[in-house]
Amino acid sequence: MRTLGMMCALCLLVGTVQAAKQKPAEAGKTPAAKASTKAEAPKTETPKAEAAKPAAAKPETGKSTGNPTMVIKTSLGTLEAVLYKDKAPISVENIVQYIKDKHYNGTIFHRIIVGFMAQGGGYDASFNERSTRAPIKNEANNGLKNDRGTLAMARTPVVDSATSQFFINMKHNTSLDNGPRDFGYAVFGKVTKGLEVLDKLEKVKTGSKGPFAQDCPQDTVLIESITLK
Repeated sequence: MRTLGMMCALCLLVGTVQAAKQKPAEAGKTPAAKASTKAEAPKTETPKAEAAKPAAAKPETGKSTGNPTMVIKTSLGTLEAVLYKDKAPISVENIVQYIKDKHYNGTIFHRIIVGFMAQGGGYDASFNERSTRAPIKNEANNGLKNDRGTLAMARTPVVDSATSQFFINMKHNTSLDNGPRDFGYAVFGKVTKGLEVLDKLEKVKTGSKGPFAQDCPQDTVLIESITLK
């Protein structure tokens, strides 16, 4: 079953300092399989190598670029995020179509790791998995970084496997950026209003719930709707 077959991808380790944290990926494999993945050795990333990388160009925001804005109304408040159609056209087209199809309305943030990220867009409040379209090409090499407040596509260990699920970075997660160690996770947008909602997400109590062995909010955090502005 795809729901239980993909959870293992949620358990990739995120670096030596955050060895207990997993990379965001579309949820799915059984809790037992998920736990076994945690035994993998953390992948290293040296500060010097990171500093040597050229600074990524900051994408422009606003209507002048043709970049749309998405409005995420949650049970903890509302966020607005610019969608970088100019930098991540495939990812944005994918997200926009799911928005138009009302796919996200009534889904939840099913995975939150404090100081890392909040992931949602794949399950409803009863943990029924929403059906998706075919996976899309990974655009993690578009120059955008997984900075705090950015939105990126969740995926399995397969590089081109993202569908509807996305996550919001709670800090600059350098280990999720495109690089020689890993292809990375494609950033497609950034929160422009409502960062206080991200702060609230970080305070949500998590643990085992539904099909998830850990990191699942104990009180439902509902995505009431996502619309285009």
